[in-house]
Amino acid sequence: MRVITGSARGRKLKTLDSLDIRPTPDAVKEAIFSVIQFDVPHAAVLDLFAGSGQLGIEALSRGAKHCVFVDMSSAAVEIVRDNLETCKIPRGQTKILHMDSTEYAKVAKGGFDIAFLDPPYRNGLLEKVLPFLGDKMNPAAFVICEHESELTLPDEYPGLTLHKRYRYGKVAVTVYRRPTEDDE
Repeated sequence: MRVITGSARGRKLKTLDSLDIRPTPDAVKEAIFSVIQFDVPHAAVLDLFAGSGQLGIEALSRGAKHCVFVDMSSAAVEIVRDNLETCKIPRGQTKILHMDSTEYAKVAKGGFDIAFLDPPYRNGLLEKVLPFLGDKMNPAAFVICEHESELTLPDEYPGLTLHKRYRYGKVAVTVYRRPTEDDE
């Protein structure tokens, strides 16, 4: 697993050996970032269910201004720290929280432009957290959900509307957007 492009291009990232941690395949990561490529520079990013932190790190490498990494696994939090150090990401650009992602979504102050959600599959975690994210996102923000291809998420959640769905074999990506005033 590596950073695809940007300031940390080619850096290898550590991951946990766990059935719940599945690194995003490079092809899927490339597809995700092709959707949001023009929105990443200067973005405030949330990497919920961070795991290794690879999606947030990729965003930072591509010019995002800040990323909050959230994971309830202490081992994952340590891996995120190690990966940020390997990629030489300044500490002022990151915040790492060791807590439950759903609880964070409930209490977060918000102001995010992009949120990555890649929870363990088949646990219903996306369905639990998405209702809390809409009001945490800036207008025109993206919420990108990686999940098993058999799961079809609803077209809307409070403050979020379906933008696009993609399938890559066993992996699916559902992208939501926060409407702007012009959209309403």
